[in-house]
Amino acid sequence: MAKTINIAPLTRIEGHASIAIQLDDAGNVADSKVHFQSLRGFEKFVEGKPAEELPRIVNRICGICPWHHHLAANKAVDRCFGVTPPPAGQKLRELMQTIAHAEDKLLHFFFLAAADFVIGPDADYAVRNVIGVAKANPELAQKVVRMRFKAKMILEKFAGKAIHPVAGVTGGFAKPMLEEDRKQMLADMQEILDFALYTIDFAKTQVFPPYLDTVQTLGVIKTGFLGTVDDDGALNLYDGKLRLMKADGSYTDFDVQDYTDYLAEQVVPWSYGKFPYAQSWNEGFSLDLDEPKGIYRANCLARINAADKMPTPKAQAELDEFRSTFGRPAQATLLYHWARLIEEVYACEHAIELLNDPEITDPDVRSEVVPGAGRGVGCVEAPRGTLIHDYSTDANGLITRANMIVGTTHNLGPINMSVNQAARSLIHEGNVDEGILNKIEMSVRAYDP
Repeated sequence: MAKTINIAPLTRIEGHASIAIQLDDAGNVADSKVHFQSLRGFEKFVEGKPAEELPRIVNRICGICPWHHHLAANKAVDRCFGVTPPPAGQKLRELMQTIAHAEDKLLHFFFLAAADFVIGPDADYAVRNVIGVAKANPELAQKVVRMRFKAKMILEKFAGKAIHPVAGVTGGFAKPMLEEDRKQMLADMQEILDFALYTIDFAKTQVFPPYLDTVQTLGVIKTGFLGTVDDDGALNLYDGKLRLMKADGSYTDFDVQDYTDYLAEQVVPWSYGKFPYAQSWNEGFSLDLDEPKGIYRANCLARINAADKMPTPKAQAELDEFRSTFGRPAQATLLYHWARLIEEVYACEHAIELLNDPEITDPDVRSEVVPGAGRGVGCVEAPRGTLIHDYSTDANGLITRANMIVGTTHNLGPINMSVNQAARSLIHEGNVDEGILNKIEMSVRAYDP
């Protein structure tokens, strides 16, 4: 007799979602759907607001990655008003965003994902959590908490607020960096880099090896990828051109201002979220596992697939090792965890590069701004994917229209596909247990939605 298995709520993700797995009369999976239940009305209720207020409004979209919304909004408003921040203002923005990346990746790997690997996917859920991880390795747990705290306090001490930032302003940054700030940040980021290098070595030698078969099979789908690269094709988290890569590795680069020529958004009946797809591929939209159409992924695995190289030496060494094992583009969904740690190394290295740039302490951090009519698209790479804010303003500088594609939104289609693949590969003739259901959840957690 056909029935539906519900996983509600999804655990250890950043938000609210559930999974409905439909079984046929033989107890095999007929279909699976991931339901995203959070209604996001920001595109409508920012209409009529002064554009320069948006960076302080849209950072409430996500309490985990507010800096990325804050800065994407700042970049969009800059373009609406035709203003270019001075170099020091740009670099301070990029520094804050890069440090926020470093902190976020530690959060996901240790607090949300690690329990599946350290405790084990089949362990009782009462111990398969961050507390269980802490009990398994108390010394490491203390280091993790200390490093996350240190990164958060860098942001709070310099920029005033760690969670809902206000330091990015239209035309640049709200304050210059003093030399004593720079020296303290440099020391702190070096310590976080050392821990990032320890973490990726720990993961490669102790966390991932027992699960490589699972990594190669669970939730695996074949899609394209989206990420930001600089003029040399190197990964860039703050600025650059967008690279849309097909599953065969071929790609097209384009300016984010032209994103509507390449990406479109599909509405589906089972989710509040819109499902982006690559309309420039002229395939249409389909989540069919055997022949998906227009489907690409974002976030860390997508970025390191899209990029030709990493622009810092230690991250490049990690990328070389990753590609020698998994190729390019790597398709295995659970490799998001590995890619995330490569980006963690890069974020720490790049923050140190920025702090060693003599221009970072230049007191000229903001250009003069005159509100007016225009359209601007701001884009940064948020931890969960390419983040696009698209605004239009009237002659008084008030928002008349807004469209936002949040990082996770790019992955809504792929998440559904990965869940469907995992469920079909694990559930047969109605046989299901807690371990199987958790493995299906793991295919979602890899995306850190």
